[in-house]
Amino acid sequence: MQYDAILFTSFGGPEKPEDVIPFLENVLRGKHVPRERMLEVAEHYYAFNGHSPINAQNRALIAAIEAELAAKGPHLPVYWGNRNWHPLLPDTLRRMRDDGVRRALAFMTSAYSSYSGCRQYREDIARAQAEIGFDELEVHKIRAFFNHPGFIGPMARNVRTAIEAFPAERRGGVELLFTAHSVPLAMSTTSRYVEQLEEACRLVREAVGKPSARLVWQSRSGPPTQPWLEPDIGDALRELAAAGRTRDVVIAPIGFISDHMEVLYDLDTEAREICETLGLEMQRAATVGVDPEFVSMIRELIVERIDESAERRALGALPASHDVCPPGCCPKPERPGPAR
Repeated sequence: MQYDAILFTSFGGPEKPEDVIPFLENVLRGKHVPRERMLEVAEHYYAFNGHSPINAQNRALIAAIEAELAAKGPHLPVYWGNRNWHPLLPDTLRRMRDDGVRRALAFMTSAYSSYSGCRQYREDIARAQAEIGFDELEVHKIRAFFNHPGFIGPMARNVRTAIEAFPAERRGGVELLFTAHSVPLAMSTTSRYVEQLEEACRLVREAVGKPSARLVWQSRSGPPTQPWLEPDIGDALRELAAAGRTRDVVIAPIGFISDHMEVLYDLDTEAREICETLGLEMQRAATVGVDPEFVSMIRELIVERIDESAERRALGALPASHDVCPPGCCPKPERPGPAR
């Protein structure tokens, strides 16, 4: 199938202090999150002068994708639209409409299947189309890439680098904790999010030769009455210190593709402070970012949607993810009412 363009879709983030509250209000619209919690999260951004690194990292990744496509084809323009902050999807779709784009292939900055990581983006695109009256645009999505060698390979190299930061005689005792964004249990049970994360963790763990590792969670939000995936990274670190098996830990944010705020604050700031308090020595593995193998993977995923005979590469026990989401795939979870 032929396409006119690539639509790069992501979460978005503020770039100056006055952006922070409007951005968070966009993120939390329709959710029962106490305003006190929103203001608490705002302080995380103010600690970085109101600037989230996600937009700069997306610009770098888009530039790398454009260079890859220019060098090897297919020669398609890349448009960028965010869910929560500029460039917002409606503005991006207006540009695409004016440029004559009628069929686009969407790359979403999540490796996994879930409501927030896939279906919600598709709903965002449909909502933006309705807002600007652009029904002529046909948007298809690139498949989830949690088990693609172009994602697993760079992640494994980054974990290995973090382990090798410890003295050679201590590397065998390093505890490996993989982290991903926690989601409500209601969301996790209606998608393959946890299953795919566990498989990605296993593939990376085996690639670096670690006999064991643990998947833990970070960055939960929402009302306290709503159950989310646990344990939290902080609790996992306290359990590790209490067990006394090792004082060395590598934290690998396998649930993210770039070092944005949830990584820089929740891991590099909060988790590191916990480790220092507990006497743990922590190394944090880098995310895949603009690793050339990862960028090449994105091109490969584009090519396989254009050419039906192209190889669909996937590692491990789970098959390559589907291209077309069935109607009931990753449904929106029911949200509890406000806490009383």
